[in-house]
Amino acid sequence: MERKPEWLKVRLPTGPVVRHLGERLRALRLHTVCEEARCPNRGECWGEGTATIMILGKICTRHCRFCAVQTGNPRGWLDPFEPLHTAQIVKEMGLRYVVLTSVDRDDLPDEGAEHFARTIRVVRYHNPHTMIEVLIPDFHARPECLHIVAQAHPDVVAHNIETVRRLTPLVRDRRAGYDQSLRVLAYFRDHAPDLYRKSSIMVGLGETFDEVIETMKDLRDAGCQILTIGQYLRPTSRHLPVVRYVPPEAFEAWRQAGMEMGFLHVFAGPLVRSSYRAAEAFLQALKTPQTAAPST
Repeated sequence: MERKPEWLKVRLPTGPVVRHLGERLRALRLHTVCEEARCPNRGECWGEGTATIMILGKICTRHCRFCAVQTGNPRGWLDPFEPLHTAQIVKEMGLRYVVLTSVDRDDLPDEGAEHFARTIRVVRYHNPHTMIEVLIPDFHARPECLHIVAQAHPDVVAHNIETVRRLTPLVRDRRAGYDQSLRVLAYFRDHAPDLYRKSSIMVGLGETFDEVIETMKDLRDAGCQILTIGQYLRPTSRHLPVVRYVPPEAFEAWRQAGMEMGFLHVFAGPLVRSSYRAAEAFLQALKTPQTAAPST
C-alpha cells in the first residue's frame, strides 16, 4: 500500500485539555471511542463540546477485522456506576452533544440494552440540555432489545452498516450481518419514527464506487436519514490492510448522491468518522424539512 496522502495527515491531539480529560475518564473508569479507536479527530470534537463515550466496558465479545477495540468475554460483568459516571463526565465537560456507544455484549441476556437505556436516562436527568445520540450494536436485531433503547428516547439512534454487502463477511464478525443491520434501522423507522436514524460506511477496503451507492440506497430504504462516509485506516498490522486511499472527489460525489436520495444530511470525507461533527449533522438534519426524506 502506498504512503498516506497529504489529505490524511493530521496532527495528533495534545495539550492540557486533552490530558485532563483523559485523566478524568480514567478516574471514573470510563472509555471513549475517540481513544479506543484511535480517532484522529478527537481533539477537534472535544474542543467543540462533543464526545463519544463507550459504555458496557471496553471488552467486546465480537471480533471485527477493522476494529481496534479489545475483544474477549466479559462474563456478564457490568459497572453499576457507569451511567452516573457518564452523566458526571458529560456535566464536567459541558457537553452540548454526547454520543453514547458500546462494545457488543453477547454475553448478557439482553446484550446490554437495559444498561444502554439506563445510561440515557441518567445522562438526561443530570444534563437536561445535552442532546443524546446513541450508536448501538445490532442486538441481533431483537425487537425486545431495540424497544428498550427506543423507550429511553435518545435524540438520534445510530447503527453502522460499516461496509458494502459483498465485503461484510470479510470485514465484520460472523455474528453481524448486512441485512441484520438494515433490520435494526428499519425497526426504528417503523416503531420509533420520532427518533432520527443514522449510519456509517467505511471505504478503502476494496469496494467499488457503485457498491457504495447501492449500500446508500439500501440504507435509505431502511429509513436511515443521516449518513457518514469515511476512509478506513488500519489501526495495527493485525487488522485488515487498506486496499486504497479514496480521493476527496469520490467522497464529494457520494455526498451529492446521498442528498439526491433524500438523506437529511451526509458527511463524507477521508477523515470523517461515524460520530464526526455529530452535533452539526443533527442540527443540519433539524433544518431540513422531513418531507424531503420520508421515513420509508
